[in-house]
Order: sequence, then structure tokens, then C-alpha cells
Amino acid sequence: MISRKLHNELLKAIDFFPVTGIVGPRQVGKTTLSKSIISSINKESVYLDLENPKDVAKLTDPVLYFENNKDKCVILGEIQQLPELFPILRSMVDAHRIPGRFILLGSASPDIIRNSSESLAGRIAYKELTPLILNEISTSGKELQYHWLRGGFPDAYLSQSDELSFEWHDNFIKSYVNRDLPSLGLNIDRSTIFKLWIMVAHIHGSVLNMSNLAKSLGTSSASIKKYLSFLEGAFLIRQLQPYSTNTKKRLVKAPKIYIRDSGILHQLLNINTWEALENNPILGSSWEGYALEQIIQNLDRNTSYNYYRTQDGAECDLVLIKSNKPVTGIEIKYTSSPKTAKGMLQSFEDLNTNMNYIVTPNTDDYMIKNNINVCSLFTFLTNYLPHI
Repeated sequence: MISRKLHNELLKAIDFFPVTGIVGPRQVGKTTLSKSIISSINKESVYLDLENPKDVAKLTDPVLYFENNKDKCVILGEIQQLPELFPILRSMVDAHRIPGRFILLGSASPDIIRNSSESLAGRIAYKELTPLILNEISTSGKELQYHWLRGGFPDAYLSQSDELSFEWHDNFIKSYVNRDLPSLGLNIDRSTIFKLWIMVAHIHGSVLNMSNLAKSLGTSSASIKKYLSFLEGAFLIRQLQPYSTNTKKRLVKAPKIYIRDSGILHQLLNINTWEALENNPILGSSWEGYALEQIIQNLDRNTSYNYYRTQDGAECDLVLIKSNKPVTGIEIKYTSSPKTAKGMLQSFEDLNTNMNYIVTPNTDDYMIKNNINVCSLFTFLTNYLPHI
């Protein structure tokens, strides 16, 4: 079994909070991880899948059920199916407040799981479980190409062949479009959301233009904003916000948009082999999104992130920020011999960051200028990021 980075964080949360929420996309391993956590703390537990009618029937009288199991850890899978449970959970916790009383598993952000933030404020810690990240499955970085192509969903990554992996992705996408997103409240024509998802794949890594997407789908920018918000709340896309500061420079103010999992991106673009990816114009953008996601998932809670771009051409793919101050600029390049472009150097000067990095798939580790280090993604994740 692959050890998840979130495991120790969850142990600490469960040891302190009465309720712990594990959120993330479907099929990412939330149930497996929660059961592993329970075995680690050696506490009796019960698991209810709220998409299973037999388990839902046990909650005909939820107050009675929870009272009868008040000394156990009750794990509730797919909690977004029964948001009306949140007020009841609050009353149960207030009547018998002990650490690790409930673990809630959800396939949507707390903002989409209605009432959760209001009903359980001060009682719950939310943790996001992502698809497998590179330093969870590798101790050397050798698995990078394989992981980048297939993405990090466990069943897809561990499939016996690329063909089976991409068949899994195809079924995953169809299930989300036909069942999961509507169940979260996205009540639009299914072909529309599928087309939008594909359009996002084609502009992966680009600055978002709501008007262009709206025009292509024959709808309004407000509707596109709503649909993208749902996809983001389901952990399927990322809108990377621009860095803004009090400056006279004219900054790009729209977010950049990415498909979060590289395997999903490749499936949406019908890329199912390494050779197909190498020969596709999306190669550089795919690498940028993949590397960006690996970096973000390794950041500590005190580090925020943006991208930086001015109307004059200064650009930095990722800016790491602590205490409202940029500390590191990161440029992500698919090359073994990166160069320092004028726009990159200008962005580092604008941001006034002490140390900056050019991150590539597998280059050597060396200084290209006084404050710019070139290294591979795995080297950056293991040697440099923990000290930023």
C-alpha cells in the first residue's frame, strides 16, 4: 500500500478535532486512507457509504444511530449526498465532544457541501486528499514520465497497461459528467459541461478568457464562471490567480486555468501513449500543469501561491509567498538545457525574490545565475522546497 503524505496530518487532526473531513475527487483513495487511519489509532469504527441504500437505511433515525455508536469513530462516505446531517452532527458533537468522533468523506469542497462550514464551525478540520503525487510513489524520480502520462488516480496509475489506464479515465470522465456533477447541483445539459471540460483541456495553462468560452458554448460569461466554479469545487480544475501588488506596472488580472490531474488532461485530448504526448503541441503546457500541481501539493499551510505576468511580457509561472511577501519565483520548462529569457529575469527583478528556480523534468542541478538555480522537479521537491 502506498503511504500517503496526508496520513500524519490526519492523525493529528483526528486526535484533536471531534470531526475530520477528508475531501477530494472520487476514486482518489479517501475510504482506503480513512480505514488505514482508524487501524493506526486502534479505535473501533463503523463505516457508512451514503450512496448505499442499505447504509442510508441505518440512518432513518440518525440521532439514535449516532447515540448508539457514540464511543466509536463513525465514518460517513460521500457526505454531500445527505447535507441535512450536518446540524445533527453538530448537536451530537456538542452533547458528547471527544476527538475522532466522526470522519466525513466528501467528493466536493466544503463550499459545495452545503451547510458544512456553518454547522460544524470550530468542530471540524478539513483536509484535501489529492491523486498520488510524485514523492508519494517515488524515492528517486524515475517514475516521473510514467506518473505524468497516467496521472495520479490510484486505479489509473497502477493499471497493468496504458490502455487500461485510459479506459479507466474515460469511464471516470463519463461518470462525473453523467452522475457526479449533477448530484452536486450542477443542473445543466451534460453535453455542455463535457464540451466545456474539453475546451478547458485545450487552453490548459493559458490565461482564462471567459468571453471566448462563453461565445464557443453559446452562453453567458456568468454561466461559464458558475460552471468553472463547480469543476474547481469538485477538484477537477485549478484557477491559478495572478499575483497583484501595489505597482505602476500593468499586470494581467485574469487567472490561468489548468486540468489538475495530468491523466485526465491527456484523456480529454485523446493522448494515450508517451509518443502521442511527445508529438502533441500541448506537451509544454502539460508539463507546466503537472509540475505546478506537484509543487502546490507539497507546500506548507503558511505558503500561498500565484503566477505573475505583466502586459509588458515579464512572466513567472509560480510565485511562492510567505507573510504577503514573494520569496521564490519558479519557472517551469520542458527542456534539458534551459535559458534565462528576458521576461523571466524581469519578473524575478519585479518580485525581488532572493532565490529562484527553473524546474525541468530531469536536468542536472546547477546555478545558471547568482540567484537562479536549475534543477529537476524531483530535486526541487525533495532538496529545495522543504527549506523555502
